[in-house]
Amino acid sequence: MHRHTGPGIVDLEVPSGARRYFFDSGLRFACTRCGACCTGEPGIVYVSREESLEISSFLGLDFGVVTGRMLDPFRDGFTVREAEDGRCIFYENGCVVYPVRPLQCSTFPFWFQNVRSQKAWEQVRARCPGIGSGRLFTREEIIMLVHASYPVYLKVADLIYTGGCR
Repeated sequence: MHRHTGPGIVDLEVPSGARRYFFDSGLRFACTRCGACCTGEPGIVYVSREESLEISSFLGLDFGVVTGRMLDPFRDGFTVREAEDGRCIFYENGCVVYPVRPLQCSTFPFWFQNVRSQKAWEQVRARCPGIGSGRLFTREEIIMLVHASYPVYLKVADLIYTGGCR
């Protein structure tokens, strides 16, 4: 075992021979619900059928209303529509579906593209005030979140790069 120390960490053990990551000592994050990741530049948020059912129930709306007015069909699920100003349709003075937000949202900022390098992390950190504060996510938790969100990353990447036409 190798011992690492870092900001807010004392004596973290990483198994010998384990792949090294810039986040071996963990990363701090707490969602401030500021909307920086939900507003501004366009993006794609994938929602599974199960998640869309949870959102419908949470909002007290018929599934058909939610899928017809707030979501667009995509493969085995949906993508969230954006308002004319580019914000997520569910962001109105805060996330109205926060307790049941999609996996893609709940795993932010611990997405593959954000933790693939220190440089990528610093770029997302510049846009997200919650990064660097809050609780410390361990290396193992970060890897678990990346693994959980990776299938969504692949679906979104497919939609971006092929238009979903495969």
